[in-house]
Amino acid sequence: MANSRRTKKRVAAEPSTWQQFAAMSRATLKPGHQRTGKSTRKDARIAAPQGATNTEKATSQAVALGREQAAWVIAQRGKKLARRAKVVADAAKSKRVGKKPAALEPKAKTTATRKALAKRAGASRGVLVAEGDSWFDYPFHDVLKELDDAFGWEIENVAHKGDTVESMAYDGGQLDEFVRAIERVVRRGQVPHAILVSGGGNDVAGDWFGMLLNHRSSPVYGLNADIVDGVLETRVRIAYTTILSAVTATCEQLLGARVPILLHGYDHPVPDGRGFLGGWGWLPGPWLEPGFLEKGYENLGERVSIARDLIERFYAMLEEVVAMPAFSHVKLVDLRGTLSVDLNDDRYQDWWANELHPTHDGFAKVAALFDAEL
Repeated sequence: MANSRRTKKRVAAEPSTWQQFAAMSRATLKPGHQRTGKSTRKDARIAAPQGATNTEKATSQAVALGREQAAWVIAQRGKKLARRAKVVADAAKSKRVGKKPAALEPKAKTTATRKALAKRAGASRGVLVAEGDSWFDYPFHDVLKELDDAFGWEIENVAHKGDTVESMAYDGGQLDEFVRAIERVVRRGQVPHAILVSGGGNDVAGDWFGMLLNHRSSPVYGLNADIVDGVLETRVRIAYTTILSAVTATCEQLLGARVPILLHGYDHPVPDGRGFLGGWGWLPGPWLEPGFLEKGYENLGERVSIARDLIERFYAMLEEVVAMPAFSHVKLVDLRGTLSVDLNDDRYQDWWANELHPTHDGFAKVAALFDAEL
C-alpha cells in the first residue's frame, strides 16, 4: 500500500507535456543556454547585431526559440513513432499468420463505391499543410475547404478556430499536431507543396479590443498608437517569428528541405456588431463592436476607418517579418480590398458573414488569391 501511494504521488508530480514544453522554451531564452537543435550557418546569421534594439534582440531569440521548439517536439515524437512502428509491424505479422476474417474482406460493392468516389474527386494537385485560426477552421466554408473543393488541393489541417498567435507559438499543441501532419504526409510518400499559416485576428479582437482605442470624446481619439505598437510590433511580431521559425525547422529536419510558407493579414472588416449566426446567446461574436461602443464610437463609417488603419498596421508588421533573411521562403498573401466594405444598402454583407469572417462567396475569392500564389 505504501509503495502504491508513492507511485501515485510520483505520477501526480510528473509534469504534463505542456509544462515540459513551456519549461524547455523558457530555458532556451536564458543566457548561456546550450542549444539542442542542429547548429547551421543560417543560425549564425540570425544573431542580433551589436547595438540592436530590444525588439531586434527578441526577434533573433524568437528565431532560435522556434528551431529549438521544433527539435524538442520532433524528439518527443520519435519515441511515439518507435512505439507506433512496433504496433504496425506486430499487426502485419498477425495478418500473415492467420487469414483475414470474412467480415473484414472488402465487398465488391464497397470497392466499386470507393472507385466511383475516387473518379468523382479526381487527382490531387498536391498537399497543403495548414495551421492557424478560424479562417482555416470555420463551419461549412473557409479558405481550406475552398482550396480543396474548388481548386483540387489535398489539405492536412491542424488549425483551431479561436487560437491566438501567442497560443500557437508558445503552448505547443498546434506545433505537435503540425509535426504529426507532416509525418502523415511523409508516410503517404508525399512532400507538402506549401505550408499555410493564418493568425493574429484573435490577438487583437474580442474582449480586449477596446484597450486599443482612445475614447471618441478624447482629443486623441482613434487607435492608441503606443498600445497597438506594443501588441503588433512586439507581442504578435515575436510570436509570428517563433511560429515561422519552428515550422521552417520542422520541414528542414523531417523533409531535408524548406517548404514554401504562405500567410495572410485578413481584409478590412466592417465592425457592425454581427457575430456567428447573429452572435446571440452562446454563439461567438461580435468581436469588435463592443469595444467600439465602450469607447463611444457609434458611427459605423468611423469604425470601418479605424479597423482599416489597424489592418494596415498589421500588414506592415507582417511585411517586415517576411522580409527577414531567415524567411526568404515565406510569402505574404495580400487580401486587402478583396471583400467589399460598401455600406450602401448593406452591400458588404454579400461578402462578410459577420464582423470577422467572409461569406461563402467571400471565402471563395480569398481562396482564389491563395491558389494564385500556389
